[in-house]
Amino acid sequence: MTTITATMVKELRERTGAGMMDCKSALTETGGDIEAAIDWLRTKGLAKAAKKAGRVAAEGLVGVVTTGKTGAMVEVNSETDFVARNEQFQGLVSTIAKLAPEAGGDVSKLLATSYPDRKETVEEYLKEMVATIGENMSLRRTAAISVKDGVVGSYVHNQVADGLGKIGVLVGLEAEGGKADVLAELGRQIAMHVAATNPIALNIDLVPADVLEREKGILAEKNQGKKPEVLEKIFQSSLKSFAKEYCLLDQPFIHDSSKSVAQALKDVEKAAGAAVTIVGYVRYALGEGIEKAEDDFAAEVAAAAGTK
Repeated sequence: MTTITATMVKELRERTGAGMMDCKSALTETGGDIEAAIDWLRTKGLAKAAKKAGRVAAEGLVGVVTTGKTGAMVEVNSETDFVARNEQFQGLVSTIAKLAPEAGGDVSKLLATSYPDRKETVEEYLKEMVATIGENMSLRRTAAISVKDGVVGSYVHNQVADGLGKIGVLVGLEAEGGKADVLAELGRQIAMHVAATNPIALNIDLVPADVLEREKGILAEKNQGKKPEVLEKIFQSSLKSFAKEYCLLDQPFIHDSSKSVAQALKDVEKAAGAAVTIVGYVRYALGEGIEKAEDDFAAEVAAAAGTK
């Protein structure tokens, strides 16, 4: 039988907003499976939301760079936040970010790129830095966005230096003949919105099929006994609410919640002098999806005392 720990209850509570005892019951019912427990709580109407977000467990920095029509982003991890505050490490991440546009989102290509003013590649210099700083570090991922005619906007949250922080966002805006200054400001605003809301997809048509199937399963559980055709109508109706919460274009714009992001794009077209389209976005949150072992202090004390 799976032991339900306080850490598991805490994580589930933080991710759903449900009460402590409800979270414990959910975990007990699902054998400690966090994702299944979220669905259980939602089926019972006890969870406020089930936003998929990996726990921020790794340290390091996200680096972002934009140059008009192109933008790139990297995540470089370290073992401790102390290293992330090190100017030498910050310089490393900043330099790698500046090299990233040429790699086009390919980690292997970026690692094989020559490091400026040195004979080593990025991968070789990273290994050298590990020896110098005395802590393991790695280039975990990279992404790039480019537009034909428009701008790539960006935003860095919890910024510790120019283009370096804990959350980074790139947004590609296509606008043929549009005014660069207007588009740049709009790109930054939408990037800030993405950082705050973490949308699943640009619109409902781009939401992964497995996510929609999961929603359908939850609705079916809540509406047991109803005919398939009735359930389908309920599901189709619920998609509008789902889109408003999870799809970028349908979400209420954080800078003016009276309009959606799509409406905000439309409203700025006159000032921009062109139709504006979001062609893509990328959001990196430092360490998302990486599980970091947590020390069980109470267990250590019990073991030391010979009681466990």
